[in-house]
Amino acid sequence: MTTAILSALPEEQASLIARLERAQRLTHAGRSFWKGELCARPVLLALSGIGKVAAATTATALIEHFGVARIVFTGVAGGLGEGVGVGDVVVAESFLQHDMDASPLFPRWEVPGYARTRFDCDARLSALLQDAARHCLSGADRLPELEDGVHRVHQGLVASGDRFVSGAQEALRLRESLGAAGHAVLAVEMEGAAVAQVCLDYSVPFAAIRTISDRADDTAHVDFPVFIQTVASRYAEHMVLALMRAL
Repeated sequence: MTTAILSALPEEQASLIARLERAQRLTHAGRSFWKGELCARPVLLALSGIGKVAAATTATALIEHFGVARIVFTGVAGGLGEGVGVGDVVVAESFLQHDMDASPLFPRWEVPGYARTRFDCDARLSALLQDAARHCLSGADRLPELEDGVHRVHQGLVASGDRFVSGAQEALRLRESLGAAGHAVLAVEMEGAAVAQVCLDYSVPFAAIRTISDRADDTAHVDFPVFIQTVASRYAEHMVLALMRAL
């Protein structure tokens, strides 16, 4: 049973590709896929592309063409929730599309045809990711780049949209509008909700874990490039390997 590991950017997967055993590069739908083994388990590594449409296409290819048994998304996100700081890790419990608005035909954020706003992640897979994240953020696995404070693992709602949220006012509006509707969002990114929707359609387990690279505010463009290269990719490597050993 093959596990697919998705990331949005090459830097988020570089260290995993380097560790891949019996590596084989495949192409399909204009995308590159890396087939091989991690911890003696079959895996397929792929870049989702940036944004919901690209991510949905990649997820569909993984399921229909390659027949993967589960999909796991790793990468970075902007922190939105109170107490969610740079260097923390968020395990997604569910996703919503913060730019979905078919009102007045449907309630705001509800996805037409699904009668729901949130798309839940697989509970068992998410629990394994949470254990992997806690192990990564403690003891010997802790990265020296993050020795400046205590970093935490959070689990909850993540919002996705086709926009890089990088302004303090925009982040505040997003958090407050969702919060007023009962959606206490922890982080924001650009792909997870689309993958969650595809996986629901195909009844494929899905889970996602995101390292917080910035606070989705006016410093986002400064923090992001350095963080993704020095910390996030290594965290993804540690957490994915721990997950594969646990499966």
